[in-house]
Amino acid sequence: MIRFKSLGSGSSGNATVVQARGAAGLTHLLVDCGLGIRELDKRLGAAGMMADQIDAIFITHEHGDHIGSARQLALRERIPVYMSEGTYAAIGQPDFGGLLRLACDGCTFDVGDLQVRPFTVPHDAREPLQLTCTDGDVRFGILTDLGHITSHVAQELSGCATLLLECNHDEEMLQASTYPPFLKRRVGGAYGHLANSAAASLAQGLLAAGRLRQVIAAHLSEQNNKPELARGALEAALGNAAEVHVADGPSGSGWLSA
Repeated sequence: MIRFKSLGSGSSGNATVVQARGAAGLTHLLVDCGLGIRELDKRLGAAGMMADQIDAIFITHEHGDHIGSARQLALRERIPVYMSEGTYAAIGQPDFGGLLRLACDGCTFDVGDLQVRPFTVPHDAREPLQLTCTDGDVRFGILTDLGHITSHVAQELSGCATLLLECNHDEEMLQASTYPPFLKRRVGGAYGHLANSAAASLAQGLLAAGRLRQVIAAHLSEQNNKPELARGALEAALGNAAEVHVADGPSGSGWLSA
């Protein structure tokens, strides 16, 4: 059984706890750690957890709203940290005290009862990875921070029952925003972030091809999106065939079953 909870999703900081219950007991994987250490402890506490329950940390890429306090947490609690070699180089190759584990596209690894499979995505970072994980019964995917959907991304997500999916911006809101032109081009470009429409198209394709039954809209822009727009785009694409939830920056989501 897999449960998960977004502790926060957006430019103010991203972190998601994935929990598996199996033969090894409870396994907890923290995907991204883009919060300050005190705020992370606070949000873990609100979720009914302590930091020392985390078995591993997976960092998707080097941007501050994703890596945050990862090294501080890892060293304090002696938690292994997985990231790509490119991400490690981009943060200056700091000392992780023997806790660093290098991850790469398509190379699965186990954390307790979870099997984790990273995959590459197009984003303006050194070697960004997103991931799917499974306990053998259900597959859960996390996909944020990418500019467009590739065939590789779609293939890696096939078979997911639940997807935490970037719905970063509404295209009309982005173009009408006060962002300078270069930033509009970056966010809306091929290596920026997913628009609601692109996310909805991906979800619709996965629904038709696989087992998708639940989507959580994530990484919404505070300036260029609204929860009702992200939800509406997904619901229009999925109809009644899959549940739709929205994670926000300050509070993330409740605990959900994958």
